[in-house]
Amino acid sequence: MSELQNNKYPSLSRRSFLRNSSALAAAPLLASQAQTVDSAPRKVRIGVAGGRFGNQFQWHEHPDCVVAAVSDLRPDRLEHLMKTYKCQKTYPCLEEMVKDKNLDAIAVYTPLPDHARHAVLAMNHGKHVISAVAPFYTLDEAELMLETIKKTGQTYMLSETSYFQQHTISARKFYQQKKYGDLYYCESEYQHDGLDSLFFEDGKATWRHGLPPMQYPTHCTAHLVSVTGERLTEVACHGWGDDDPMLKNNPYNNPFWNESAMFKTDRGNAFRVNVWWKGAHRGCERAQWIGSKMSFYCDHPNGIAATIIRRGKQTEKDDAGFVRNLPNHEKYDQPQWWKTDMLPEPMRHNSGHHGSHTFLTNEFIDAITHDRKPAIDIYEAIAYMAPGIMAHQSALKGGELLKIPTYDPPNK
Repeated sequence: MSELQNNKYPSLSRRSFLRNSSALAAAPLLASQAQTVDSAPRKVRIGVAGGRFGNQFQWHEHPDCVVAAVSDLRPDRLEHLMKTYKCQKTYPCLEEMVKDKNLDAIAVYTPLPDHARHAVLAMNHGKHVISAVAPFYTLDEAELMLETIKKTGQTYMLSETSYFQQHTISARKFYQQKKYGDLYYCESEYQHDGLDSLFFEDGKATWRHGLPPMQYPTHCTAHLVSVTGERLTEVACHGWGDDDPMLKNNPYNNPFWNESAMFKTDRGNAFRVNVWWKGAHRGCERAQWIGSKMSFYCDHPNGIAATIIRRGKQTEKDDAGFVRNLPNHEKYDQPQWWKTDMLPEPMRHNSGHHGSHTFLTNEFIDAITHDRKPAIDIYEAIAYMAPGIMAHQSALKGGELLKIPTYDPPNK
């Protein structure tokens, strides 16, 4: 049995990024509490690998960061990176860029199957790492990343956008303020019809061809785990496929377009997750958090605005004549948290994935310069990803209830 599955975990040995600086160690800043960062003794010199998603972050806007190198296998995407970050130093591949001794960190936005391998390679070359989702594809890769962090002491962070979506920040604030009462249930859905258009490029299959939906779960699982800190411990999942030829002969042997899972948490709560690649739906990344006193529904693509539901004191009768409580509905004007001092002034603008990209950029740089663990560290990454891995296995077994390996830092 692997170390991850046996739930025996080494303590994380951190190495200070600024050994001779006056930067003070700080506790991780939650999204609802983060303030403008102080100027660091020296700028973090980052290399960005991956000229598609990697272009969508604001490293060049952060006062404590400079993009010192860029890399992509494709010349057109490499040129795009150079233009975005005004960086002239290039490498043909990440494997070459990690050897640059002038770099402090690497942003890994390469194809999903390479994330764990590239993160481990960069950390073994003395680089802090932020990577795109998913952080790894198998539990063995998670084990390897854990061991590498232990050995090198480097910082690792996952670029999970749902953590810093504006509605998730609000949901986390409500939870910290104990507004929900007992938050006993959550639903999250990631609906993205049309991803099959990315299955092939120039006649060749891409890494997306046939990717199992629950092997890309973090946009949903972060909606609960990042708000309450719960861990998902059991899952029963069902998949749907239609024998479409587009799914045939995919490298994952995945028969499903859509997967729907019901999770149980370590607090005994229920969490329903839908990840759907196909169907007559509007498409969304959204969630709703249901409590005993208050519930929060983020906005819906069908035109329903963000709403708060509170238990009402008035009653009514249903169509069968039975008495029921009449809830109070309140329209919630979603704050744009990126306009606040949660970010450095140059970064207070809207960005990708519900305003999350500037927050992700700031969180990684601030964690390095202040020698603290980032909010979405390897422990969070496993808590988001491992449930999806097991959910897909459940779907392949016809919805069999499966246990999920959990992991927490020693001091939790």
